[in-house]
Amino acid sequence: MDPQNCGQDIVRCTLCKDAVAPMYCEVCHIDLCKDCVVEHLSDTDGFHKVVSLKQFLLTLRYNSVCPNHPTKQCEQYCEECNVPVCGICVSSGDHDQHKKEDILKILTTKKALIQKDLLEFKKSIYFTYQEAAANMQIQRADVRKHSEQLTIALNKQREALHTEIDTIVQRMMTEIDDIDTQTLAAIEKQEHANNKKINDIKQIILDLKSLLNTSDFGLVSKYRSRIEEFRKRPSKLKISLPNFLPQKINTKQLLKQFGSLRSSSIETEEQRYTLPSPGVESTPPARPLLDVPRLITDIPTSGYGGLYNVSALSDDEIWTCGRDNVLKLYNLQGKLLKSVQTTSGSDPLDIAVTRSGNLVYADYGDRSINLVCGTQIQKLITLRGWTPLNLCITSFGDLLVVVRSNDCKRTKVVRYSGSTEKQTLQWDDQGKKLYTSGLQNNTKYIVENRNLDICVADCEAGAVVVVSAAGKLRFRYTGPPSSFKPRGVTIDSQANILTSDGNNHSIHIVDQDGHLLRYIDNCGLQDPWGLCVDSKDNFFVAERYTCRVKKLQYYK
Repeated sequence: MDPQNCGQDIVRCTLCKDAVAPMYCEVCHIDLCKDCVVEHLSDTDGFHKVVSLKQFLLTLRYNSVCPNHPTKQCEQYCEECNVPVCGICVSSGDHDQHKKEDILKILTTKKALIQKDLLEFKKSIYFTYQEAAANMQIQRADVRKHSEQLTIALNKQREALHTEIDTIVQRMMTEIDDIDTQTLAAIEKQEHANNKKINDIKQIILDLKSLLNTSDFGLVSKYRSRIEEFRKRPSKLKISLPNFLPQKINTKQLLKQFGSLRSSSIETEEQRYTLPSPGVESTPPARPLLDVPRLITDIPTSGYGGLYNVSALSDDEIWTCGRDNVLKLYNLQGKLLKSVQTTSGSDPLDIAVTRSGNLVYADYGDRSINLVCGTQIQKLITLRGWTPLNLCITSFGDLLVVVRSNDCKRTKVVRYSGSTEKQTLQWDDQGKKLYTSGLQNNTKYIVENRNLDICVADCEAGAVVVVSAAGKLRFRYTGPPSSFKPRGVTIDSQANILTSDGNNHSIHIVDQDGHLLRYIDNCGLQDPWGLCVDSKDNFFVAERYTCRVKKLQYYK
């Protein structure tokens, strides 16, 4: 087959898409007819090299070296074996029953296909994927905006529920005031009548004494006894006071009444994922624990006289705080990514990362809670008479803050919505203190569990104190061993509570009902302090005196 004729039979001009293309631009990789060559060469935007299509195809052909016989050129192509073959290959008889084509025709056809695919990739597919990438950025922004709207709606519903509860409480308090008023009025009326009788009796006693001492027969003869009038015992009020019978809070019923998040989905053309509706009952299936936790990475920090806490910004980035007035963001390789100095110049006692990725810290120096957003620091709360110790962010975006009175005699947990105080936890049902308040070991790390329990690691008490969302004491976890002194505390996806025991260089894993699941003392930790967990249930632990952060895997 003549190469020129073969090329003309198959290849059409890329520009006019009609005429036969005897020419080819090796720079632009397009086929050209004679009329379009002039127009193409007149394009001054780039360099062009136009050659005859015959020359180009023959060059391809001459470069077709047989893979089995390197000294021979391939002239045919075996379609069944999908390989070029030379004369020796053909004469060997291996391809006798196979369909073979002239290699020049195959090259021409393949080149036309390549040209067609190139144009489609450049003009269509590439821009389609670029558009998809742009849409992903829009979707990411939409997801964040939608999450913010959901948070606003949840807070609005919470405020509505709080308002209803406040209204009920206020109505009951009004009823109590009315009952008090009526009851006290009845008592006062009875008291007035009784006092009058007492005064009358006093006067009668005086009169009787006077009559006994008189010799006036007329006065004595006129006496009439009034003993029967007063012999009857004074009437006694029967008062029945109301009692308050608190109903046990049914979390499931409360969730139904409060509302729920409908399940969401992520759908592509290939597959669809359905995400479970969030809620306190959405704890994943139980996972087995490793016999020996595995060290994933060991991150050195610098500049601290002691490391207090660690909080995960992501699976790969962590915020740290310690005996230094600078908050520091590290990656897993120990590279310092960002540092922020406290506005008061004092050491921050604790840190937490919000759901939007901002940092919150407790400032001991000016008794404030602060939000770090970018390069700006916003003072959220300034306390009077109290000092913030430790804090955490709840699932609803509230702040739970452990605060201690300035005289060091009282400690309590306060829930803030923004800067508004919503709840205070200080006493149990017997009126006893929930948390210690001494000067020694005053760290009290705090975290909210998936079931909304509030867990406080009270080092001085040697216990992790767990109360319900309503503030009712559920349990105190006190070890073993007897020397148990909990420091940091966090929770994982299983609603298990992890707490660090600095005295015994160990980690305790406790279930949400206070039962010890695992005592980890075989992973080489030294003075573990602050704790946090990433999205894969690996935990970060801040070592107090080595000032290192270790990331460990403890689930299989």
